[in-house]
Amino acid sequence: MSEQIREENKMGVMPVGKLLMSMSIPMMLSMLVQALYNVVDSYFVAKISQDALNAVSLSFPIQNIIIGVAVGTGVGVNALLSRSLGEKNFETANETAGNGVILSIISGLVMLVIGLTLPGFFFRIQTDIPGIIDQGTVYLTICCTCSMGIFLEIAFERLLQSTGMTVLTMLTQGVGALTNIIMDPILIFGLGPFPEMGVAGAAVATMTGQIIGAVLGLILNLTKNKELDFKPRYLRLKGKIVRQIYSVGVPSMVMNTVGSVMVFGLNQILMSFTDTATAVFGVYFKLQSFIFMPVFGLNNGMVPIIAYNYGARNRKRILDTMKLAIVGAIGIMLAGLAVAELFPAQLLGIFNASEEMLAIGVPALRIICSCFIFAGFGIVSGSVFQALGHGVLSMMVSIVRQLLVLLPAAYLLSLSGRLELVWFAFPIAELFAVVMCTIFTRRIIRTVIDPLEAQ
Repeated sequence: MSEQIREENKMGVMPVGKLLMSMSIPMMLSMLVQALYNVVDSYFVAKISQDALNAVSLSFPIQNIIIGVAVGTGVGVNALLSRSLGEKNFETANETAGNGVILSIISGLVMLVIGLTLPGFFFRIQTDIPGIIDQGTVYLTICCTCSMGIFLEIAFERLLQSTGMTVLTMLTQGVGALTNIIMDPILIFGLGPFPEMGVAGAAVATMTGQIIGAVLGLILNLTKNKELDFKPRYLRLKGKIVRQIYSVGVPSMVMNTVGSVMVFGLNQILMSFTDTATAVFGVYFKLQSFIFMPVFGLNNGMVPIIAYNYGARNRKRILDTMKLAIVGAIGIMLAGLAVAELFPAQLLGIFNASEEMLAIGVPALRIICSCFIFAGFGIVSGSVFQALGHGVLSMMVSIVRQLLVLLPAAYLLSLSGRLELVWFAFPIAELFAVVMCTIFTRRIIRTVIDPLEAQ
């Protein structure tokens, strides 16, 4: 591909508003499909039993670590690759793409080993209920041992995102998620020629969708992504590239690991009241994905734009993109807040909620979701830090919010003996986070963005 054509990358020339929309809307749509699959997955599992729903919910910390490692690597690749394209450094861009794929394969092999050794122990330290332990062990074993699909799916999606091809990313995510949605009831309940597999069927459906998404992502990169060269010489790990990827990626991984620790710890606190409370918490995570996923889609469209223009030293385009993304995120979160406050019982009813689950879940949803607006600003600002190579700031916010504020606050509130008070730990933690994000954003603008040459 000629240098002249490469210089016309839309991330450096298209009007920012139109660019952010064109990059983000496909990602938001695909993320909504992903959120739908998360809810559908739990909807069918809830029809088996509450133990089955709890088994899937308690698996979340390990699944979140898998996603965190995959996304963390992808974030690092995304930031470095887009910045390299902005600098017209195409050799580094190609090396980054190749190293990202190899790192994803290595991560999948590590999770294979963990999946063969950890799941049973992980559930036994959380509960002594046999139905949860047995079903959870089976579910998590499949998710871990077959996780190569999600590592490669995310890797190939990030390569498409980094070069501005978010419509193709939507295609890979959408096909994978729709495969999962279709296969869920077939494998869980044994429809047609397929045997009834229960929660194992939910896991197999998920893995099948991810593998199909990975294969499609590979095909699209090889046939459509003309910004990158996929030659064998780029498929070798290079220390300098790996360090640059993980300088941004590791903080993102730590953030997801912190999230897993928070969920694990909070589940233990909730279990001291009733196992129904953990089911409510698991359902909340499924429901909130409908709101958070579009914001994450907005972020995924924003990050390559900021990284590209950081490489091109275009201060105005970076600031304009940030402002539009923040406004968009807050708008999405406002809509989510309204739905959660007005229809909590109807949302819980999707999961065959019992009277006890409704009694616990209605106030829980209303309290937790009260902090959505603050969360929208925090998500966007954290992604800006990562796009500019300052992911450590995002990590610091995550650690403070989830480990130093939320968990201790939840524990102290639980000492009152009133379950409904525990949920207030979420808005308390989010207030701390928004203050930190505001301080860090002002610092980044002053020290990183303002010194760039205006163009």
